[in-house]
Amino acid sequence: MTDLSDLPPFWPARRSLGLWPALPLLAALTLWLYAVRHTDVSRLDDYGLVTALHPSFWAGLAVLTTGFWCTVRDRRRPGGWPAAYVVGLLVMERATQAVLYPTPLYAWAWKHDGVIDHLLTAGGLQTADRIGDMAVYDQWPGFFAAQAALVRLLGVDSAAMYMAWWPLASSLLLLFPLLLIYRTFTEDRRLIWTAVWLFFVANWVGQDYFSPQSVAFALHLGVLAVVLRRYGRSGAGGGSGRRGQAVWTLVLTVLVMAIVISHQLTPAMLVVSLLALALLRRHRDWVPVATTVVIFLAWCATAALPFLSAALPEMIRAVGDVGGNVERGYGATPTGAGAIATSWAARLLSGSVLLLAAAGLWRQPVLRYRAMPLLVVTAAPLPMFVASSYGSEMIFRVLMFMLPGVAFFAAAALLPKVRTLAAAEAAAESGVRRKAEPPARRGIGARFRAGFGIRAWGPLIVLLAGTLAFVPSYSGKDRINYFPPQEVALVGQLFDEAPEGSLVVAANRNYPLAYASYGSIDHYWFLEDDRSHVDEIVRDPAGALATDMAGVERPSRAYFLFTQGQSANSEMNGQLTGTQLNSVLESVAASPRFRLVTENSAGAVYELRQPEEAEGAGGVEGTEAEEGGGER
Repeated sequence: MTDLSDLPPFWPARRSLGLWPALPLLAALTLWLYAVRHTDVSRLDDYGLVTALHPSFWAGLAVLTTGFWCTVRDRRRPGGWPAAYVVGLLVMERATQAVLYPTPLYAWAWKHDGVIDHLLTAGGLQTADRIGDMAVYDQWPGFFAAQAALVRLLGVDSAAMYMAWWPLASSLLLLFPLLLIYRTFTEDRRLIWTAVWLFFVANWVGQDYFSPQSVAFALHLGVLAVVLRRYGRSGAGGGSGRRGQAVWTLVLTVLVMAIVISHQLTPAMLVVSLLALALLRRHRDWVPVATTVVIFLAWCATAALPFLSAALPEMIRAVGDVGGNVERGYGATPTGAGAIATSWAARLLSGSVLLLAAAGLWRQPVLRYRAMPLLVVTAAPLPMFVASSYGSEMIFRVLMFMLPGVAFFAAAALLPKVRTLAAAEAAAESGVRRKAEPPARRGIGARFRAGFGIRAWGPLIVLLAGTLAFVPSYSGKDRINYFPPQEVALVGQLFDEAPEGSLVVAANRNYPLAYASYGSIDHYWFLEDDRSHVDEIVRDPAGALATDMAGVERPSRAYFLFTQGQSANSEMNGQLTGTQLNSVLESVAASPRFRLVTENSAGAVYELRQPEEAEGAGGVEGTEAEEGGGER
């Protein structure tokens, strides 16, 4: 256990009101409510939500951060106030988008909704013999089965009814295991809550959206909390030792099983963390490691075997290719001032927290021993760079799994010297001996320097900068991730009318409902092809696309779908420019091979004519397009 020395007062005062922490919190939330009522998201630019937000939002974040720091550093305050501020932070960070946007964000969240819908309508996922783009969900169905049950329990039409609020819910889910982990190494609430604050501020990676990863990560932290507190020699409080280990092993087994059946990467991260932890003398208990490895391998050898068998050659090639594993692929390079600024904001935020963590370890030598298990768990995910690229996302996932420990040590850099409880007791005894001596009187100048010196203001400035930097890091790409109601309606109409066996062609998969009816409708995203074929489409859009879409026989149809979400993703990720994509759409619209099905302000849908239809449509395509336009 560790404790912290006293902090100087933030401002000179003889006494303070017991309820004053409520004032900054209420003021911040009031400013937030005003901001969301006066923010217009109908026209997002390349900076996403950053430039759209009303200025009162930024003022609210500043007030909230200042109030939190003033509250958390005063150890006389009840522990509930820092918790209230953290919840306020999560509301401002994770609920703003849910309040502002009328539709859920993120194409992958819509994809997961499609998997749940398929599970509810078809009564099951795809069979093992259909290995393809959706196979990963067939072999790890835990999250989707649970969500299907929740949809039925709530009596809603689909998970889209609540998935906009999932980032807030999944973040709150992380709070309890984080507190358990941090309380394993310190009882000082200032260090604990500052670490929690930094964790949520630095967790910009975005894996809190409606996804299996969001739940699996919370379960991962839950397993680590159980192991650190109940399996370490110093973790079982009260000298109870191994008492009740069978119960905790059962809890551990349930948590691990839930992780293993829900996500592919998290069990591997958990295995490397537990293996690293078992190397320490204090945590040399092989029960957690053995339990996790057995369950993980059993699932891989049975339910997940079809997918792993198909993916194994590529996985083997990736082992050891560190440069390739962290390299971004085509279409993942930030392009334009907004995308580049957002990318750098995220990099600087993560880099600053990592540097703070290094400073915390240097300034607080006691943590290098007392919190060594957490330090080992923090470093454990690093070797995963050698193992896989995970779709060019491994660097982001490693950062996320390191973040709980990084935030703890970074918080230690913002607080005074850490000392052991034994040192604190010795200091207390010394204080008793000096009790009879009158306290030295400090002048106004000394009190002013103590209250307003760098020790008080420096950490606040760091916290404030990190909290403000979270917004562009997390919401700077909302032009890509937000789909207006018109776009949702357009895509929904397409999939409602498309016959079974139809083909939908689009530039990329960044649009809502992209996987609706994926069991009966095929998809093709031409920007995911080789660059040579993309160049061919740019040169002759209508001809090349018509060739790619040929072969679909009646009653099935071949559709070309163009939406503003595809355009935003292509422009900001370095695929095709807006001018190039518009030329593709104009070529399709002018070609007699295509017929306009429907269009609105968010995009358009065209159908490829059959050869005999195209011959009869020559010279009159403009009239037919007008007659076929609009909502059908």
